[in-house]
Amino acid sequence: MSAPIYDRVALIGLGLIASSMGHAMKKWGLARSIAGHAKTEATRAAALELGFCDEVFATAAEAADGADLVVLAVPVGAMGAVAAEIGPHLKLGATVTDVGSVKQAVIEAVAPHLRAGIEFIPGHPLAGTEHSGPRSGFATLFQNRWCLIIPGEASPEAVARLRALWEGMGSNVEEMDAAHHDLVLAVTSHTPHLIAYTMVGVADHLRRVTESEIIKYSAAGFRDFTRIAASDPTMWRDVFLTNKEATLDILGRFTEELFMLQRAIRMGDGEELFDYFTRTRAIRRGIIEAGQDTAAPGFGRTKVDEK
Repeated sequence: MSAPIYDRVALIGLGLIASSMGHAMKKWGLARSIAGHAKTEATRAAALELGFCDEVFATAAEAADGADLVVLAVPVGAMGAVAAEIGPHLKLGATVTDVGSVKQAVIEAVAPHLRAGIEFIPGHPLAGTEHSGPRSGFATLFQNRWCLIIPGEASPEAVARLRALWEGMGSNVEEMDAAHHDLVLAVTSHTPHLIAYTMVGVADHLRRVTESEIIKYSAAGFRDFTRIAASDPTMWRDVFLTNKEATLDILGRFTEELFMLQRAIRMGDGEELFDYFTRTRAIRRGIIEAGQDTAAPGFGRTKVDEK
């Protein structure tokens, strides 16, 4: 076990990411105590039952009171309201971070509610499964995954401490500015999710193919689309509403590429298709070589991995 990095951590929102953080901090001794807040009594009870929180509270303000680190793990659209609630209760010197998939909108929503003396360091762990809720978390979720943090105007000491926490949970940490983060994630996460939702929607509306056939004969590609499209709808609604500019930019570029492929197929241009698929195949190899996935059958995904 490591020496505790924070004395008291408050998890605001107790879903997949927060529960996994709680389990990881417990497993490696990274916090002396963990407080939690969730809207429902059932979720708060589950957090205590599972042991990733030492105490839970009915309000975010109570959970954040006296915490050295407050983690906002609520949908992006709710962060401003939560920040307004907890702001007056934060102790001087505390760090506030988040785990949202969009950063510029979070900064605009949260920063105005934090008084001088509070360190605000937005963050984004690039880890997850299609499951949600307090029972979906597990301590090793962040192992060998990247966590991006936005230092902004925070002190080097506060940034180093938060970095140490994520590294203690197994993450590789990279610092990035908010605008670049949102563009990178539009390419690697947001637009692929939108495409997955769209493809599953197309299958649902294609009446010449029955629902039973879609389920029975779904090949690996479509199964992966459905896995991605099973992600939390509230979270993804907020992502697209708060990262409009970057997502629309990448969607425009995607549309241009799609038109090019349509033309190649229509014209029977096999050489163009082969060259294109060869170039894009190299990206997959790079992901495997970087240790961010495996070449094993089924992409190495097992029920244990996806718990």
